[in-house]
Amino acid sequence: MSATLCDPRPCELGEGPLWHPLRGQLFWFDIMGRKLLSRQGDTPLEWRFDEYHSAAGWVDEGTLLLASETGLWRFDIQTGTRDKLVDLEAGNAATRSNDGRADPQGGFWIGTMGKKAQPGAGAIYRYYRGELRKLWGSISISNAICFAPDGRTAYFADTPTRKIMRVTLDAEGWPEGTPDLFVDLAPEGLYPDGAVVDAEGGLWNAQWGTGRVARYLPDGSFDRAVAVGGQHSSCPAFGGADLSTLYVTTAREGINSPDAAQGVLYELRPGVLGQREHQVIL
Repeated sequence: MSATLCDPRPCELGEGPLWHPLRGQLFWFDIMGRKLLSRQGDTPLEWRFDEYHSAAGWVDEGTLLLASETGLWRFDIQTGTRDKLVDLEAGNAATRSNDGRADPQGGFWIGTMGKKAQPGAGAIYRYYRGELRKLWGSISISNAICFAPDGRTAYFADTPTRKIMRVTLDAEGWPEGTPDLFVDLAPEGLYPDGAVVDAEGGLWNAQWGTGRVARYLPDGSFDRAVAVGGQHSSCPAFGGADLSTLYVTTAREGINSPDAAQGVLYELRPGVLGQREHQVIL
């Protein structure tokens, strides 16, 4: 099974796809290009910023929560204006936001990393009802933040470790206990990038440099992989009216003389439905 082209606009670092369930609309980022992209029918949409943005959650029909290198923002889709909710490492010019996703309890998890991928420069945080709390520090490249259908399991990765971790959540969505190993990709030499969990509990992980997204069952066993045309698959998201479409962002970053297949948005029908993206409660 392989993916087909969904949107041809090239991104230096495509990331953070989000299907807005009330609008029936996909949003995604070009982090290095400092822009948010979308489509309405056949019309391409684009918003530009003065700093890096990387991830989003939906608040209501007209509002997104955006993560940038300096904060979390309330973003008005119609006007393109944003208002800061809370600082995110705003005093550290060496870091930026990276992977993020809303959790089942209405919180928003966001990871940071060094702009030059400095070892241990980043962290993973959770924003919940006005409070931003650091969950783990000394993270090099935060990725694979996603949540199981049971609402009590979260996943994340620090990409250079080549491991996807799993942690139990309490009733309010805060981690409890110590994270344990979900999948070790080191024996295959693979690097975990963004991830999303489908309605059956299967975790779909984009693997940097491989041109694929791999599915792992709830016990951590490999199920299957789907191919995308871009070498650097970066993050998947389920969407479409029935959540049967898997969208995958890719990147041109680090590729000499990239062709038209690199950095664009792909889509496929993997034969399994996704979860509805969770609403962020401000």
